[in-house]
Amino acid sequence: MTKNRKFWAFKAAEPGVGELQLYGEISDRSWWGDEVTPKQFAADLDALGDISILNVYINSPGGDVFAGQAIYSILKRHAAKVHVHVDGLAASIASLVAMAGDTITMPANAMMMVHMPWTFAVGNAAELRKMADDLDKIGESMVVTYEGRSALTHEEVVALLEAETWLTAQDCLDRGLCDEVEEAKEVAACWDPAALARYRNTPATVPAAKQPEPEPEPDKPAVDDELRRRRLALELDLI
Repeated sequence: MTKNRKFWAFKAAEPGVGELQLYGEISDRSWWGDEVTPKQFAADLDALGDISILNVYINSPGGDVFAGQAIYSILKRHAAKVHVHVDGLAASIASLVAMAGDTITMPANAMMMVHMPWTFAVGNAAELRKMADDLDKIGESMVVTYEGRSALTHEEVVALLEAETWLTAQDCLDRGLCDEVEEAKEVAACWDPAALARYRNTPATVPAAKQPEPEPEPDKPAVDDELRRRRLALELDLI
């Protein structure tokens, strides 16, 4: 794998306007392939200089909750007006990043998914109890973020997250999770299908969720059949 390969790309579109393409899985680990730190993200954003508009394009299955929250905070703190475009999918923590937009636009065929945070954990009883408490706190902070950006009540947001809810662009518009639905567009998936396999309600309409057909097993040589026949005969002789 290539170290420090980024899942984002910043560029200056025109004077005073920057663009961010946020494609792929989100992570805070810099030594795994295309996963890099939010610290580098902030540095790349600063390198755009004095901009008044930042257009953000998202197509991501989610990833690390802490990295996503950090990216959300960086975008919210920036002085520029942030216009988010969900090109294909904003799932899991990528949907929270989308909430940083002063405006959020989705094509008619785009989707968003929200769920409570989860993790893998090992340790003794005290350590596992602490992890559960930490997940509760993280989940509550996520609920507050969605609630503040949407037309939903606290209880309604909690229900959506607990159910792992997949929302169409129209669903998002109806709930205040986006501001505009535009014409459908064709956007290729940019992640491994396994990235969505961890979610329990992934709809078949998500392109990356479609698994390739398994390849048929090759015909076994006749010699293998002969060896099995001789082995069985030998075993019968030993009984």
